[in-house]
Amino acid sequence: MPVTSEHTFHIPVMGLGFTIDTPIKVAHFGISSVLSIIEDHLVEQMREVICRDRQLEFVPIVVGEPDSRSRRITAYLNLLKQVVDQNFERLSALPFEAENDLAKYFELLPDTSANKALYKKLPGMSASERTETEQFLRSQLVPGSIDVNIMTKVDKINYDAQGEKLPVEYSDALSALRGFANSSLTSSVVFSAGLNPRLYSYCETFDDFFPNREGELRKKIILKVSDYRSALIQGKFLAKKGLWVSEFRIESGLNCGGHAFATEGLLMGPILEEFKLRRDELFEELFKIWSETLALKGKQFTVAPGLKITAQGGIGTAAENNFLLGHYKLDATGWGSPFLLVPEATSVDDDTLRKLATAKQSDYYLSHASPLGVPFNNFKLSSSEEQRKRRIEKHHPGSPCYKKFLSTDTEFTEHPICTASREYQNLKIKQTEKLEIPKKEKDAIINKIMEKDCLCEGLGAGSLIKNHTRLSHGLEAVAICPGPNLAYFSGTFSLREMIDHIYGRKTILNSVNRPHVFVNELKLYVDYLKTEVENSIKSATQKQVNYFNSFRTNLLNGIDYYHSILPSLTVLNDFADQMSEQLSDLKGRLQLIQINVTQENLVQS
Repeated sequence: MPVTSEHTFHIPVMGLGFTIDTPIKVAHFGISSVLSIIEDHLVEQMREVICRDRQLEFVPIVVGEPDSRSRRITAYLNLLKQVVDQNFERLSALPFEAENDLAKYFELLPDTSANKALYKKLPGMSASERTETEQFLRSQLVPGSIDVNIMTKVDKINYDAQGEKLPVEYSDALSALRGFANSSLTSSVVFSAGLNPRLYSYCETFDDFFPNREGELRKKIILKVSDYRSALIQGKFLAKKGLWVSEFRIESGLNCGGHAFATEGLLMGPILEEFKLRRDELFEELFKIWSETLALKGKQFTVAPGLKITAQGGIGTAAENNFLLGHYKLDATGWGSPFLLVPEATSVDDDTLRKLATAKQSDYYLSHASPLGVPFNNFKLSSSEEQRKRRIEKHHPGSPCYKKFLSTDTEFTEHPICTASREYQNLKIKQTEKLEIPKKEKDAIINKIMEKDCLCEGLGAGSLIKNHTRLSHGLEAVAICPGPNLAYFSGTFSLREMIDHIYGRKTILNSVNRPHVFVNELKLYVDYLKTEVENSIKSATQKQVNYFNSFRTNLLNGIDYYHSILPSLTVLNDFADQMSEQLSDLKGRLQLIQINVTQENLVQS
């Protein structure tokens, strides 16, 4: 059986660039991380940066060359693997001495690690025993996984230089998948943002996604999901093609970084409870479909695959982390936004890092900045937000659009354009100004149009600035998308400090009063529902009314569930009473949102 890392957390994908070189920084310590591969221009620039810094030959892959997008991604991932392997080999060859990276590898492990316990006994061993033990400990070293993320919604069809539509396999997401599949990595692709049938089906064309006779997969599939139903539907879709989901990564709908895909009021606790109770059922149903499909394809295996369940989104203390792992029998947790404050792990430019390190709770907010039309966790102090406001002040709203990854709108043009682009916003504002509606209502519509911002450039700019390299078209504004949980961390931290915090060896929280992760998420959902109802107060369909009622019912059920598990939250000790009061207060706020239908209107009383 292959050795696996003993760490019980991973670093999720953050933005386009904040974790793009994280594997180089942390994988040799056995820490797994996820990078985005959807933006091939940024990937190519980072490949040049790494080659420059390591004095390696860089041969550019130019746009317009055959399958350039996919090949860029493959080349970058192969380079990452090469560098990570070199870092790991260098660490593995070090002597067992204090203050070197080999010592750091074992010291960073959780205190429950058997290998860490054995490592600590080395000083008291005889020479022969120590030699044998050191040899064993070296055999237990394992690098963290270099996993990749593809946001399934970013999958526009592309065109050649003559304006002719390219075959579907050259779409953004399919090209990115091909880049990963053709790489030398043995790791996972994380699909986020929901089911994309053509993308999922495309996995079937690559042998690495199918098991060898020992049941091993060179390329694994991880699905980021919001609830059990979503996991089952997507898992069955893939299983029917002979594709196994190795991990369901449950993410809070609102208490996370980046895009926020709100559930219908389903909260993290009840969702995790359902996964815990139905985990075996989920495995058996998917395994039956998967194995039958493989048999029809003539593929054989002797060992059943594993199925991991992990969770992420808003976790902030070791007590919360341990409760999630223990109570819900999770295999691991994800810690994202706090690592933005760890220069040893992520690539955040100095200006943005300084702002994050001193930010207030009110600086983090849920915005409508994303051209995808999905709520987006944003940072008020970012240079990208400052740039957006300056452009509006100068009567030039919108962004120049060069990369076009989020170009989906065809209201005014034959080819899709981006709703954050200057072209779209000018056209949409002119259309709105002609409407015969009250000025206040018209201004609100225009402000919402201008709230959209360029993420293709902004979410990658920080890593390029940090690595002292050129930015395309001189666009230097940085967009960043931390989750609201970052409000409870101030300053910058070493990798050791952050990991010690995760494992409860120290705490690095600031002085801001921080409710439990479940309470924080609940508050976000209550505020979200209130805003949605207020925005629909003038008119709503019966479908919307039913949605709001279902949303509220699910939240109320979630509150009852949390009250029921308070005795299990022994880690809270004296905070249990406080959490009970907070739940009751939020329940009262929720009950004030009265959803009624009077003729054609939805009203809030």
